[in-house]
Amino acid sequence: QVQLVESGGGLVQAGGSLRLSCAASGLTFSNYVMGWFRQAPGKERESVATISSSGRILYYADSVKGRFTISRDNAKNTVYLQTNNLKSDDTAAYYCRARWGDYDYWGQGTQVTVSS
Repeated sequence: QVQLVESGGGLVQAGGSLRLSCAASGLTFSNYVMGWFRQAPGKERESVATISSSGRILYYADSVKGRFTISRDNAKNTVYLQTNNLKSDDTAAYYCRARWGDYDYWGQGTQVTVSS
């Protein structure tokens, strides 16, 4: 059974940082493109960052460029999102996604709340 479990969210003041983690199990992690998405109340889910199976950065949303960094550790089956200089607009539920061919899995999300 495939599981993606996010952690590291919380309440942080504007300008602060959080490191989100997504631990994967039940799949061959090194095959998968991994991505972080977020969804704020009343808004559509949006892609934040994507990393290839080998660790090449594929995408950052313009709104997070220079502030967020995606990385992965294939030995630990984990993908990370380092979030710095957080803004109130970053408040959302953050989800990780694993994709490989027709296989597509989502985690349950971790909440990030930025207070101004």
